[in-house]
Amino acid sequence: MPARLALPNHIDGDGVHYEQQYLDLMHHVWTQGHERIDRTGVGTRSILGATMRFSLADDAVPLLTTKRVFWKVAAREMLWFLSGETNIRPLVAQGVHIWTDWPLDRFRRETGEAVSMDDFEARILADEAFALQWGDLGPVYGKQWVNWDRYDPAPEVGEGLYRRAAQGHNQIAALVAAIRTNPGSRRLLFTGWNVDQLDRMALPPCHMTYQFHVADGRLSGLLFQRSCDLGIGFPFNIFGLALLTRMLALQCDLEPGEIVWQGGDVHLYLNHGDLVAEQLSRSPAGAPKLRILRRPETIFDHRIEDFLVEDYQPQRGIAAPIAV
Repeated sequence: MPARLALPNHIDGDGVHYEQQYLDLMHHVWTQGHERIDRTGVGTRSILGATMRFSLADDAVPLLTTKRVFWKVAAREMLWFLSGETNIRPLVAQGVHIWTDWPLDRFRRETGEAVSMDDFEARILADEAFALQWGDLGPVYGKQWVNWDRYDPAPEVGEGLYRRAAQGHNQIAALVAAIRTNPGSRRLLFTGWNVDQLDRMALPPCHMTYQFHVADGRLSGLLFQRSCDLGIGFPFNIFGLALLTRMLALQCDLEPGEIVWQGGDVHLYLNHGDLVAEQLSRSPAGAPKLRILRRPETIFDHRIEDFLVEDYQPQRGIAAPIAV
């Protein structure tokens, strides 16, 4: 049997660019999805269940090329998750605005003050007390990832009673240890879906459960995303999955393998018609690379300067409203 021809990582066995599966899914959801009224009141076209796979070999990264994805914003968000932070103040200080809509909406509703986003963020930065009151998002991703509430027995209070421990369970640290010591485990996962605390979160986790798999010296990652805004959210989510898988592989002395994305409710908002039409009119091209320039002592010690994307020449961005 002749040897199989090695293909570039941005081209699959059928000669199709990696991004085409995303564009095909976008077309399917927009033309075949069920029209539904959603939490935001905007309305969506939605399907249940979708899967995409992307190679990470040779530093490949599945950044969309049919529109610009601001990958540094996504990387800063990932570092914010890993810090355990749940307040927007550190993000705003870095010029990242993707989480501001939710606390801003709450502030306007509860105070009746029609403040602009710029003025709201300025107050978040200038006034720590204001940020503590209005910038907190509740126990969202970072809290669950690295400080999931843990309870210890409290026999001095009463038989069978427990108190919350000062330090919660760090799922990410435990995951790194498990990958290194028990790579064949089927329990290499973490989740943000803490049922007891969902009603205290500004937004329950959309990218909710991550699972990892070690084979032939390679680490692959899978994300189950219960709710996916395909037009705006997915480009950030898939980059985040790729980045996190690469960071874990680096910490665990493994090569990156592939990432698998699974969507539950996969939808496009009805007011994103212009985005869909414009993006589907474009053809994907190029093969960006993600370089990690430094291996820190722990996965929690990364800085934004550790990450470099090369050979990324996307087409111009496409504006679209965010449903809150």
